[in-house]
Amino acid sequence: MYAALDIGGTKIAGALVDAEGRVTRRAQRPTPARGSSRALMGAVNDVLDALARDPAWATIRGLGVASAGPVDTVEGTVSPVNIPAWRGFPLVREVRAHPLLFSGVEPVLVGDAVAMAAAEHWMGAARGVDNALCMVVSTGVGGGLILNGQLHPGRSGNAGHIGHISVDLDGEDCPCGARGCVEGVASGTAIARRARAAGWEPPRGEDATAAAVAASARQGDALALAVFDRAAQALAAGIAATATLVEVDVVVIGGGVAQAGDLLFAPLRRYLDSYATLDFARDVEVRPAALAQDAGLVGAAAAARTLTGRAAVLDAGLAG
Repeated sequence: MYAALDIGGTKIAGALVDAEGRVTRRAQRPTPARGSSRALMGAVNDVLDALARDPAWATIRGLGVASAGPVDTVEGTVSPVNIPAWRGFPLVREVRAHPLLFSGVEPVLVGDAVAMAAAEHWMGAARGVDNALCMVVSTGVGGGLILNGQLHPGRSGNAGHIGHISVDLDGEDCPCGARGCVEGVASGTAIARRARAAGWEPPRGEDATAAAVAASARQGDALALAVFDRAAQALAAGIAATATLVEVDVVVIGGGVAQAGDLLFAPLRRYLDSYATLDFARDVEVRPAALAQDAGLVGAAAAARTLTGRAAVLDAGLAG
């Protein structure tokens, strides 16, 4: 059994995951994204506390932690763009200090989109694919790469971070410090903000969210449809750039915004035809994620499982 955390700008999720990738227990808390670093860590500890109440907690062999990025897997720190209180926050050290975590269980940190890529390549829509980009389109936009059949997280764990490719040279400033990033147009947060700025209003009594914009778009609301079209265009531009750079064959898209289905995927594929024009990038296939909301958790568990397996091999070699 493996424990997993998936930390994003909207929610902090946790799970127990068995060796076949099945989620057997879940826990979740809202992310106090504008709160203090201690309040944020308190929410993480609450999720760990909830998982630890399951009898299966006593059998965990590893703990994977997927976090919105950027992350630094060498230092064990995180600086999520959408969580201002965490800049260089020592997340691995803090999780390691949880009183119910067993001695010898070392937290393994990965970026949330890298975790999603690991999960989809292990048992999802990228299974059997040698070169793929896997994306999370949610509160933010992240990505992870599979190259030559292997997860490619990069030196610091941030390779494939497509959300901060600039696709609009005159676009809005991004919290990352750049301008016109994919995330600033295509994330759920950006979709809701742009819709409101264009004059769209959510139904009475509902919050202004990307899901509410999608519901209006399905009913033919022209403003909502235009915002989703613009988001799809930004995603297509970022995907085409990535496909041109590293020659991926498949793009897998998950996250809350991807739940809009053809509202997002239909214009995305149409725009991709006009952006990915070189022969080696032209036929990239776009697929919805197979693991939906569990991808980050399963991917975090996969990272913990991989490290535990490598350690076991090393131990066996030393014992021999």
